[in-house]
Amino acid sequence: MDNQNIEMITRLVMEAMQKQETVGNGYVVPVGVSARHVHLTQEHLEILFGKGYQLTRKKELMGGQFASNEQVTIVGLKLRAIENVRILGPCRKASQVEISATDAIRLGVKAPIRESGDIKGSAAIAVVGPCGVLYLQEGCIVAQRHIHMSPKDAMAAGVTNGQEVSVKADNGRGTIFNHVKIRVDESFTLEMHIDTDEANASGIVQGSTVRIVK
Repeated sequence: MDNQNIEMITRLVMEAMQKQETVGNGYVVPVGVSARHVHLTQEHLEILFGKGYQLTRKKELMGGQFASNEQVTIVGLKLRAIENVRILGPCRKASQVEISATDAIRLGVKAPIRESGDIKGSAAIAVVGPCGVLYLQEGCIVAQRHIHMSPKDAMAAGVTNGQEVSVKADNGRGTIFNHVKIRVDESFTLEMHIDTDEANASGIVQGSTVRIVK
């Protein structure tokens, strides 16, 4: 058998395996574990770090976002604090603090589970920087678990932007996550985002994979 035939057979086998994996057993998605973090407006950034301050980049993220070198302290209603909370850039139109349910208990705040950006009526929280203190009357949430994907990935998975699906982790815990929001954009890289509570409870670490089972 010549090399050309071997390559063709190998390609056909790989395509068949991929089809079975993505269609028969659920579309495979890598997982990113999202720790607590803060998004700020430019105005609020300057309150915390000084007039004209600009975030500095530590690590590039998907969709044009980045993890900055800057960190703040967040303070709950019971004056309990969590230090070294990273700011993600670039600056947004509204400030937002994303924490886990365990963080909410520690801080003494009733942070609702919300999609990022949906902060109306959410929990109040204080943010402390090196140059000032910011009090947010709303903006503290527990982020709803979600999957980022490109239009091509969405088509392959048979899902649409805004849809909610179920996702299964095939590990020792065998966890099924319901109400996982699909978020589609050309700038997105395929990845499911869960918080540290969800990752610890399900035995998932950064880079684990799950399957969309709908």
